[in-house]
Amino acid sequence: MEYKRILTVQDISCFGQCSLTVALPIISACKIETCILPSAVLSTHTAGFSGFTFADLTDEMPKILDHWQKENITFDGLYTGYLGSLTQIEYVKRIAKDFVKKGGKVFIDPAMADNGKLYSIFDQTYANEMAKLCAFADVIIPNITEACFMTGLEYREVYDEDYVDELLKALKNIGAKTVVLTGVGYTPETTGVVVYENGEKQYYKHKKFEKGCHGTGDVYSSAFVGANMRGKSLFESAKIAADYTLKCIENTYGDKDHWYGVKFETAIDFLTKAVEE
Repeated sequence: MEYKRILTVQDISCFGQCSLTVALPIISACKIETCILPSAVLSTHTAGFSGFTFADLTDEMPKILDHWQKENITFDGLYTGYLGSLTQIEYVKRIAKDFVKKGGKVFIDPAMADNGKLYSIFDQTYANEMAKLCAFADVIIPNITEACFMTGLEYREVYDEDYVDELLKALKNIGAKTVVLTGVGYTPETTGVVVYENGEKQYYKHKKFEKGCHGTGDVYSSAFVGANMRGKSLFESAKIAADYTLKCIENTYGDKDHWYGVKFETAIDFLTKAVEE
């Protein structure tokens, strides 16, 4: 097995099972060397907690990159999640250009919105710049809300396959090469993921839990990236990541004290077995 190295750029929420605290262990469990570039450090994530601390690391990022450049450090892949500013988006463009090896892969999860709304810190200008960043990616992993904000299409709670096709076409028009569109459900009791590659579309459907869990988008994207870097096809990776995320939710569901994330560690064996098969 070829030993690969990936860089993931996103924040550290010290408590809460999201962002780098799930990306690092999940991708590492797929036997990929996982390096990090933190965009910020928070005491907790921002959903459900109050009074959390926040340290912006934007000013440190170019210093780290300059040092890496002197040391000739490069990566087989780049995976970004939550980026806190337009400046950080520009730094990611530099990384994609200067630090990813020829033939390496760039994965962009435009983590900025859900349920029809942008996160409170972001505006449409940010969404527009994120759309430009997606043109640098080999694979983008948006949810439907994020796809709408990046393309300007109307967000719908209820939709059909024609609407999803319109979204995919619009994402291609902004420069996206391959799209993994998450949270696609055509019935109330199901959800799933659409993989759009070379004009071909595949859909993987699975059951939907009535109540969502924090951090599952990060868990999904991390598992997808790990599986794909291990050599699984895009659709295989999408399916593995969906099944793994579902298992994490199942292992957490009903535990009222564990409301802040999913017990992703309890299903790591499921993931490692899936990427080995």
